[in-house]
Amino acid sequence: MSVEAGDKAPEFEVEGVDGPIRSADFAGKPYVVYFYPKDDTSGCTKEAQDFSALAADFAQLGLTVLGISKDSVASHRKFIAKYGLSIPLGSDPEGAVIERFGSWVEKSMYGRQYMGIDRSTFLIDKDGKVARVWRKVKTNGHGAEVLKAAQSL
Repeated sequence: MSVEAGDKAPEFEVEGVDGPIRSADFAGKPYVVYFYPKDDTSGCTKEAQDFSALAADFAQLGLTVLGISKDSVASHRKFIAKYGLSIPLGSDPEGAVIERFGSWVEKSMYGRQYMGIDRSTFLIDKDGKVARVWRKVKTNGHGAEVLKAAQSL
């Protein structure tokens, strides 16, 4: 299943460093949820740093940015501390939420096929509908692109 613009955003619950984070926490408010492969890797670090640098700009629009991966809460704590990240990170070790958003996909590297997380971002409006979807995200400038789209909500 793949989530597209116009769809109702899937409900979810993940464990954050300060306790559970649920889609219901964002009821009536727009938010951004993005999925990334692994804490403390180059692309994932760049993406988290960019969203953190823009967190105040998103907050001015009433939006929270939430990053989700299969990494543990302990890994997220280290990642946040190491880079001074200011956005919440959620742990989805079984991948249920990642799958619900259609971000668990077949990938290929050096001719080898495997399943992994598609670096993807979802902008959700205040009514819980998906306003915009980015798949196969390239991290350079991505946070600013999402912020620009959020300004049009």
